[in-house]
Amino acid sequence: MSDHVRDLVSVREATDRLLTAVDSLDNAAVAESSRLPGWSRGHVLAHLARNADALVNVLAGRPMYVSAQARDADIERDAPRELRAQVDDLRESAERFRGVGAEDADWSRTVELRNGVKDTASNVPFRRWIEVELHHVDLGIGYELEDLSPEFTQREINFLAKRFRDHSGLPPLLIKQDDGRMISTGAVQALSLEEIEDGAVPPLGIVVRGRQADLLGWLSGRRDGAALSVDRGSLPTLPPL
Repeated sequence: MSDHVRDLVSVREATDRLLTAVDSLDNAAVAESSRLPGWSRGHVLAHLARNADALVNVLAGRPMYVSAQARDADIERDAPRELRAQVDDLRESAERFRGVGAEDADWSRTVELRNGVKDTASNVPFRRWIEVELHHVDLGIGYELEDLSPEFTQREINFLAKRFRDHSGLPPLLIKQDDGRMISTGAVQALSLEEIEDGAVPPLGIVVRGRQADLLGWLSGRRDGAALSVDRGSLPTLPPL
């Protein structure tokens, strides 16, 4: 089970970094394109604010969003706002999430996110941490994957590898980090992280090697994998997250 208390602290720290960085922008910069196709920086900031409120809904036992269409419409509505409105909304929505996180609750309970995805409540703060950190990078304002903490990067690599495990559209993959860690993912022959840590022999399959930041960038769809080395085949195309 995740340490939700510690993750909530990490969310607050990441949010403070984001707010400090965004506060140095101007209205023109907010309207410029982000690194996400079709989204301005205003779209990214609007998404982050609405995601905080959506996760408040999740922890309160309500639907995360009224609908996919309503989610998209809210982002489009809020994206054109000026800098001050974006910053205020981001700060206020983050405070609402912090307030719900501080409540006495059963953090072992099951909650439902988008598209019927279920998880334990204790994992929700880490999911919010992911949103804040990766979308800070997506803004393209000087915060890069290399600036993320090794702890966060490793946890997100593990999280994404778990999402792709047993995916029929991927061959067996063995991810080898430059620090010696190995994670298996991909098709059904893949070993679990626990099995590899216990010394099990990985199955034959594609071996992908690289630095933490480059592996995270590839797994999260933020880098094309050109900095990675590949054995036993070519780098596969990952399915959409």
